[in-house]
Amino acid sequence: MPAAAELDAARERLAAVQVPNDALPLLVTLAARFVIHSLRAPSLALRAARALAALDAEMTITRGHLQEATELVYPSRATMMPSKAEGQTPPDAPEPDQADNAAESGEQSLTDLPDDILVSAIAALLPSDILDRLAAKFTRPANAAGSGAGDRRRGNRRGRPLPSRPGRPSAEARIDPIATLRAAAPWQILRRTGRNADRELVILPSDIRIKRFEDRSDRLLIFTVDASGSAAVARLAEAKGAVELMLAQAYARRDQVALLAFRGTGTETLLPPTRSLVQAKRRLASLPGGGGTPLASGLMAAGDLAQLARGRGLTPMLVLLTDGRANIPLTGDPDRVTANDDATRIAASLRAQRLSGVLVDTSNRPTDTARTIAAALGARYLALPRADAHGISTAVTTALGA
Repeated sequence: MPAAAELDAARERLAAVQVPNDALPLLVTLAARFVIHSLRAPSLALRAARALAALDAEMTITRGHLQEATELVYPSRATMMPSKAEGQTPPDAPEPDQADNAAESGEQSLTDLPDDILVSAIAALLPSDILDRLAAKFTRPANAAGSGAGDRRRGNRRGRPLPSRPGRPSAEARIDPIATLRAAAPWQILRRTGRNADRELVILPSDIRIKRFEDRSDRLLIFTVDASGSAAVARLAEAKGAVELMLAQAYARRDQVALLAFRGTGTETLLPPTRSLVQAKRRLASLPGGGGTPLASGLMAAGDLAQLARGRGLTPMLVLLTDGRANIPLTGDPDRVTANDDATRIAASLRAQRLSGVLVDTSNRPTDTARTIAAALGARYLALPRADAHGISTAVTTALGA
């Protein structure tokens, strides 16, 4: 570890370190090779290269400094291994005049050198299971544990305290005094040298820690009920009881509940998002039923309501009660094949929007049709042909991880 005098001398040389014109383009190119989207990584690598040059008493950043800096910064931020086919095309040959001038001056551009060594050095430091980690990250089920109380939101004023992080204080970022002092304490003996010898406490900008908080958004359960066919009265009665049971616990879990019913050629909003049990009972007093099964219309209405909920800071979750036997497409004309295609397509679009949920198969005999819709929606499939209101409420609560 460098002595205190060497560190002070390196700090004084840091401002005078020269950065070649082609250093930053090289760092950006390497970041693109490893699919690092943020420009913060090349900026941090350049700062690290300047610091390394200052420690080596060099006034210009060299290739070795760039390599060491990229090995420190890029491996933890890489999202993909570079393809072997990349970089095989040799760079354009320099013009004769430029080559002669470079030879006469004895200088060599950083980008004239092949970057395979840099790529290999960075790739060697990447974890061997980086692809598996990324796959697990992006394929995490939307209704996995932890989503039952709503999405996590980062705040700066209230909520559950999180570990402090380095940062710059501002109107929205408050300093954590305890964490800042804890970060600065181990370096006080080294810093009390030179012009800081008489100071009792030396705090540098790198010691500042910013407070962080985590808040959870309210959750909205969107009950979308199939109100078509002869069993519509039974389904809606079960949904009514389930909604009332969920509302009874809404105050404790900060949940809101909405109820959509699709039948005939369209979808009706029976209960807008609410926590009021009295209002829910009034809206659910008379429930219409019968007609065709416009499943695609019900899914589209649920998706629109989910978008509105997200705009209001809520975390929407879908509870779909249906047998999956759609026979009314979006056009309104009876066509079972087109209706199934429309329902599957809209279900896939809702999955792309990361709308988590549960599909409750209410048919007397579970069929593959409902399972297909659940798979396209990315929702958990529950076969409850004879479930009552309490059974539906319990199954939905368990499936959503509440």
